[in-house]
Parts: sequence; C-alpha cells; structure tokens
Amino acid sequence: MTGWAFRGPLPPDRFDMARYCLESGNIRPADRLGLVVVHDADASPATDERWTFGELEGAVRRIAAGLLAEGLRPDDRVLLRMGNTSDAALVFFGAIAAGLIAVPTSALLTANEVAAVIADAAPSLVVAAPELVTAVPHGIRMVGPDDIARWRTDLAPAPWRDSRAEDPAFIVYTSGTTGEPKGVLHAHRSAWGRRPMYAGWLGLRAGDVMLHAGAFNWTYTLGVGLTDPWANGATAVVYNGRRDPSVWGRLVKRCGATIFAAVPGVYRQLLASGALDRDDLTTLRHGVTAGEALSRDLYAAWQDATGLPLYEALGMSEISTYISSGPPVPTRPGSPGKPQAGRCVAILPTDPTDPTDPTDPADADQPLPPGRTGLLAVHRTDPGLLLRYWGKPDEDAATRRGDWFVGGDLAHLDPDGYVIHHGRVDDVMNPGGYRVSPQEVEHVLAGAPGVADVGVTEVEVRPGVRVVGAFVVAAPGGCDPEKVREYAAAHLAAYKAPRIVHVVAALPRTPNGKLMRRRLTA
Repeated sequence: MTGWAFRGPLPPDRFDMARYCLESGNIRPADRLGLVVVHDADASPATDERWTFGELEGAVRRIAAGLLAEGLRPDDRVLLRMGNTSDAALVFFGAIAAGLIAVPTSALLTANEVAAVIADAAPSLVVAAPELVTAVPHGIRMVGPDDIARWRTDLAPAPWRDSRAEDPAFIVYTSGTTGEPKGVLHAHRSAWGRRPMYAGWLGLRAGDVMLHAGAFNWTYTLGVGLTDPWANGATAVVYNGRRDPSVWGRLVKRCGATIFAAVPGVYRQLLASGALDRDDLTTLRHGVTAGEALSRDLYAAWQDATGLPLYEALGMSEISTYISSGPPVPTRPGSPGKPQAGRCVAILPTDPTDPTDPTDPADADQPLPPGRTGLLAVHRTDPGLLLRYWGKPDEDAATRRGDWFVGGDLAHLDPDGYVIHHGRVDDVMNPGGYRVSPQEVEHVLAGAPGVADVGVTEVEVRPGVRVVGAFVVAAPGGCDPEKVREYAAAHLAAYKAPRIVHVVAALPRTPNGKLMRRRLTA
C-alpha cells in the first residue's frame, strides 16, 4: 500500500544489537553502574552483584570469544537453559556479539518441552546451569558456569562484529495456533525497533534505574529489563531471591529505582500483601506493565495506594510492545493505549474470505475506520518486527496481509485513537503474562488418565485474575481431576498447567466437530 509505512528513523545497514546496548562511551560511561542482581532482599546490599558498563562489555565480548573458540560459526544456535543469574544475561548478549543466534528458554519447561524446542531449533550448543541439565536430552553438546567463568578469566575480548541490521540475533519460542510452540526469529534491528517504547511507554532516559520483576529467560525481562535500559545508559536491576510479593517496594528503596516493570499480577500481589509503604517509593516516577490486561480495579487500587502513574502496553513476541500509554499518552482504564509514535498500526478486516463478512476481498489490506472491530496489524516496514518464524513458512504466510503483519489480536480504535482490545481471534491465552496455546495444553492432557476428551480456555477466578482451566470428559471408569492436575504438572511448565479441572458431560462443538472454546465456561 502507498502512504503507509513506519515513520520513525530506520537503523543503519550495519548495526549490531550487542554493541548498541553495551559498547562503552558517552551514553554508557565505563564506570557507570549497568547491572545489579539482588540475591537476598533481607541481606546487606553488599551481597548484591554490581556490574559497571565496562565490566559488562568486557564479560560479553570474552564470552563471545569463548563461544567462537568452541568452533561455532555464524548463525549457529546457542540454546540457554539457565536460571535468573547474571550469566544468563551475559551469555544471551555474548552469543549475539559472536554472530550466533541466542535461544533463551524458560527454566520452568519440562524435559519433554525442552526436547521439542531442541528438536526444532537444532542448537549447536546448549549452555546449561547444573540444576537444569537433567532436562537436556543426552548427546547434546553442553557447557556450564565453569566454562563461562573460564572464558571471562582466560580469553581476550572478541572484537565487535560488523553485523548487518538484518542479520538474525535470537529466537524466542511462543505458543502457536496449531498447539506447537513456534520460534520467532528476530534480527539485530529488533533492538533499534524498540526505540518508540523509550518515550511512548517507559519514559526511559540515561541515569534511570529500571527494576524488573521478571527473570532473564523471559523476553519481557530481556527487552524491558536489559536491552532498553542498557541502550539508554540506564541501570538494570533484577531480583533473584525468594518469590515474596511484599519485596518489591523494599527493592525500589534499596536500589533507588525510578521505574518498576512487572505484569499486572505482581502489582496485584504487592498491593494485597499489605507491605507497600509510600515512603519506599520516593525515587519511583512510575510503573509499567504488560503481558496481560490491566483491570480498572487494579489501576484504581495502585493510584490510591501510591499516587503514581501506571502505564500499560500491549505487544506480542513478534514485535514486543507497540501499543501503550506513557508520559505523552495518559492512561485510560480499559485501553492499553495508543500506537507508539512512529509505529504504523491499523485495524484490518477480520476475514474477508468469510461469506458473512461484507468486506470485499480486494479490500483485505485496507484499514477500517475508527469504531470498526478487526485485526490489529503492524506495517512490515517496522524495524522491530520479526524476520520470520523459524522453519514455518506456513505461519509466515498466515500472518501476511499485503504489506501488513497480523498477529491475531482483535481490536478497534475509539474516536481519540485509543485501542480497545477484544482478545485473541485464535484463543491463545495470557495467564500471568505468559502466552499459552490451548491446543498445546489439550494435546498433553489428552494422554492424562481418565481423559476421553478435553478443552482448555482461560477462566476468570476473580476480577482481573485469569488462570488456565481444563474441561474434561471422563473416559469409562471415571476421571479424577487431581490425577489430571498431577499429570499436567509432570508434562507441562507450571504456567501452562491448568489450575482448574472440571469434569463435564460433553464439550461444546460445532456441527462439524470444531471445539468452541469460548463456550466452555458456560
């Protein structure tokens, strides 16, 4: 289409993501604090890991040298099986600095899930923490923390590469619509493509201290918690201690955080803990949240408790966030915000091939006017957009609508340009901020004892709190919901396993046998 395109500055042809985030200089003085990892919120701050930008750059380049010394070649995949440690962040950027493709994975994945990712990504090397080695199939080449420590001590830093903006940098796995996780391949330019978030959502600037509640193996943390603050010369803070909802206010005070990032559930738990003290938040300008919808009640409770802004964003693994509120866009409860400045976003007809849809198929890539509900689309000139799905050309074709990328979110624009989100057209769930495919969970639960048929969907257990729910038709002899939950815990990552299991007489299906997930809760 003519007249539609990304309107922000584009990255230079030669662009390296790791260098953009970590090279010391005016933006990142070598002696400025770049990373803090807090291991125990009740211990002395002297127990925290503290890395200057000069130390981070040296460690990443030495790890790059170590990976290359292992005989890896450009575009080889390096899969990360690591906990929430500084090594995870350093290896992620070290692999990218070496011209390799980093593949971070959640520490919560089961052995079956890890095997599936390894079979798909075909990594040349797995970097694994000792406690996560058991989930890696035999015969896969591995290194661990001792190797990383040796590289950082013994090797000279690898030179920065003359990478191209279009070169592949990392793969993140996300739930697909077919029940199989799919790899989203991002280029080095993806870091540049995050620039509209800096002002439009995060309100981020040099010298800020970003406290992120997530783990390094989660793309929300790798992006908002590391990539964005480092690109701006800000300090990243991550907590690696006991999961205590009451700890976050104390951590803000301990680290002098100016921005706090988390999913809505963390804010909800912090408020419910009764431990939030306004005096702990004197350095905080605002909070940011993404991953799941911010409810009106939670937003009001945060405002009442803190008096501070809370900015929401909507995104997807394929581009990160691209719709948001922020310092220039006031929060409007019930909406994740507006398209970030420079983004080219439109609402397209849902399915112009459907005979019940009045849209002419010739207009399939023509944006709808405000008020009309359709598919949220991002123009393919956006530098933050994925390169492609890893080994899945059918998925690439399914998301292409002319010059637009459509990711499956239903929405409309209100008269003021705010996006009103209507959920997913493909039933993908978002419990706790994790994208989970109901088909994937159903495929696993079909093998559980006593299950003859199963449907999975999100269930709202209280306002703003949604969990994975399984609706099971019992096999002859009956079905014990507790046995189903135990089976799920053994075969699925904790965030994918159903919290609720209902035994029902039958599942709602169309005359053609298609499961109607949106009617399961009825």
